[in-house]
Order: sequence, then structure tokens, then C-alpha cells
Amino acid sequence: MTPASVVARLRDELGDRVDTSPAALQTARADKSGHAAPGTPIAVVHAASVADVQATLRIATATGTPVVTRGAGTGLAGGANAGSGEIALSVRGMDRILDVRADDQIAVVEPGILNADLNAALAEHGLWWAPDPASRAISTVGGNIATGAGGLLCAKYGVVRDAVLGVDLVLADGRLLTLGHRTVKGVTGLDLTSLVIGSEGTLGVVVGATLKLRRLVPGDVCTIAATFPDVRTAAQASAAVTASGAQPSIMELMDAASLAAVHALLRLDPPLPGAAQLTIQTDGPAAGTEADTIAEVLRSAGGVVAVSHDREEGERLLAIRRAMHPAMESLGTTLIEDVSVPRSAMPAMFDEIARVEREHGVTIPTVAHAGDGNLHPNFIFHAEPDEFGVVEAPSYIWDAADDLFRAALRLGGTLTGEHGVGVLKRRWLADELGDDQWRLQREITRVFDPQGLLNPGKVF
Repeated sequence: MTPASVVARLRDELGDRVDTSPAALQTARADKSGHAAPGTPIAVVHAASVADVQATLRIATATGTPVVTRGAGTGLAGGANAGSGEIALSVRGMDRILDVRADDQIAVVEPGILNADLNAALAEHGLWWAPDPASRAISTVGGNIATGAGGLLCAKYGVVRDAVLGVDLVLADGRLLTLGHRTVKGVTGLDLTSLVIGSEGTLGVVVGATLKLRRLVPGDVCTIAATFPDVRTAAQASAAVTASGAQPSIMELMDAASLAAVHALLRLDPPLPGAAQLTIQTDGPAAGTEADTIAEVLRSAGGVVAVSHDREEGERLLAIRRAMHPAMESLGTTLIEDVSVPRSAMPAMFDEIARVEREHGVTIPTVAHAGDGNLHPNFIFHAEPDEFGVVEAPSYIWDAADDLFRAALRLGGTLTGEHGVGVLKRRWLADELGDDQWRLQREITRVFDPQGLLNPGKVF
């Protein structure tokens, strides 16, 4: 069946929710990674309901047309980029909160709702959803589920996998499954909800989620800013905080290059040359006591430490960390990467990043969710955009990235802590999983999607 006839069938079923405008097709090709899919999709379907998603997938199955599900397009691995011959299925418009049960501390939501909007609404009930990506103002809950996102608060409050009780999933043939449960406990059968989380759109389309909520944390919030003469010392200090038994809600590390770039962007006084910074928050009734304990650990590790008990001052300090991505854009084009290592291996991983910089002649400003060992190296390069404004990373950047990824694996780490595999890391997936597990995972995707129509070419 020709692309034109597929689009005609979509329009017959979905009307003006089928968009073939050049602007929409170009937008669907790319995400925040800078990568773009080759060619353009045949259409963008702006789904407004579960029925719209089911209709799209039934037509896709009947015509053998691949489908790529998209949310806000804020991904960093190319996992939701739609290309030639594919339907881009946008669920961004499905952004309702369907149910909030304050007594049970759960909410049922559609996938297109933004993290920040969700928590603003939940605050009225004295509740919040803990996953806290740095992109919380622009990222969707569905995208968080697709990539298994984490964020600044996950060292204490867990990642998306810890905060989702169930999902509603539309399979490639249009069938709707309700997975998981709305109870605190539930072990009936295999845990298909956990299988879907982090599956990057390869198993089905998430059209609803039952979320595990928390009560708003009572008590104070204390913020600690500690500067160190170099990033290795800062990484050692973060490992010392973890070893002390303290459990901060946030522990973020910025190396010298990233800290200097953010200070320049925000027009702050420049930091000392080579200085790295840890920004740490404690919360809850014991926040003050815990902050004082952590401050002593940091001073013993060589840090210059300041402690604030003011919430607004704490948010201003965290704004420095949250400004990382726009600051990197001021340095050039950025390949934003994502590896995780055991927390005790953080100093060694920063040594490896410095080695990769030296040996490959590249600049890699790096920030880290130091509380859980998740690092975000940013590879800076300069290249001209193509006719659609997309800039692809050159081969020498990927050579450096290859070296860095393999270093993380040698240290007992993983290729991605929260961004996902998408297209950018699929070539290294078997190196981490091994051949048997890689093959088994591919076979599992075929059980859900026998024709291989869902997000083809991604992950595997």
C-alpha cells in the first residue's frame, strides 16, 4: 500500500487529527539529542484519545506501516524520531489527570501531561510524584515511562520504575491491555508493567498510567553548596557522603567546565579556575541535623561549605544546576550523554573522562547525579546544521564517546541511566547485555509486536 493511501485511511478514520504539514513532519524527525531520522514520516497523528491510538495502530497493522510514538520531543537518544515511511503518533495532546485518590496516594493520568503540570495539580491534594528530571517543565510522564527516567531526586525517592503501579498499553494490533494494579502489593503473574517501563515504545503505546504518589514532605529544606579545587576531590566527597549513611534528597556535581559555563550564562561571578561544586539538599523533619552532618563530611573532604535553611535560596542554588543545558548550548553544539557507574567508582569515572578529553582532543563538560552515580558528559563540537537545522555529531565525537562508554562498562557501570538507548547507543547494547540476553530481549519484543512495526530500528 502506498504512503498516500495509508494517509487517506488515517484521514478517513481520524479526520483533521492527521497532520501532513511540512513543519509537523520535520519536527517529528528530531528530538533534543540533535539526531534526526533519515527522511520524513508520512504523517503525524495528534491523538486525543485511546480510541485515536487504537485506530492508528489498527491501520498501521493492516497496511504494514511502522509507527513511532512521540510525546514532547525532549528525548536525548533519538528514540522517538520518525523517518521515511513511518507514522509519527503524538500522544502529547492526551494530557488529562483522570483520577486522584488522595487516601490511596495514587493518580491515573494520560501520557502527555508534563511533570511540572502534574505536580502543580497534585500539590492541591498535598501530594506529589517523585520523579524529577531536570527537564521536568517540558518532559511528559509518558516519555518518562518510555525511557525509565530518573532525575535529581532519585537517590532518595527512586526513579520512574519505583513510582508507577500500572500502565494502559495499546498493542500494535490495536488491543488495549491494562497492566499492573492499583494496590500497594500485587504479584499476580509476570510484572509486565516493569517490562514496559524503559521499553522506548517498542512493546506498545502507553495511553494511561497509574502513579504511586507521596505526601508532600513536611519540615524544612536545607541546601548545601560546597566547592572543591577539582572534580575528582568533589567526586570523592560525594562518595564520602554516601558512605556516611546520610541520605540527601538531591546531590548534584558540576565539574569546572560546566560550572564556569553556567556562571557565565547567568552572569554570576566566575568560579575559581578548576573548581567543581556539589549542591546538596536535605528535606524532612531531620533536614537541619542531616545537613550539618553532611557539611562536616564535605569539610573533612576538602570542601568550602555553605549551608542555607531558606527554601528560596535553595532553589536559587539549584537553578545553577538546572541551567546546565542552556549553558552548554552557549559553548557550541552538544551531544548530551548519559552513563552510570557504582557510586564508589565516580572518582575513577571522572579520571576516565579527563583521559578521553586528552586523548581525543575534545571538551566534555560533565554534571552528575552524584547521589546515584549517574553522569551526563556533554561532548562539545562545532558543525553546520543541515537544511532543516539539524546538526549531527561528527565521527571523532563518536570515537570519543565510544571510548567513554567502554570505560563506564569497565568500571561496572551501564550505558544509560535514564536517557534510554534509542538510536544513539544501540551499537553498544550487546556489549553490555551479552549475546544471549540481547537475543532474548529481541524475541520478547516480537511477542508484543510480531510484525516489528513499533519504533523499528530503535534500541536493537
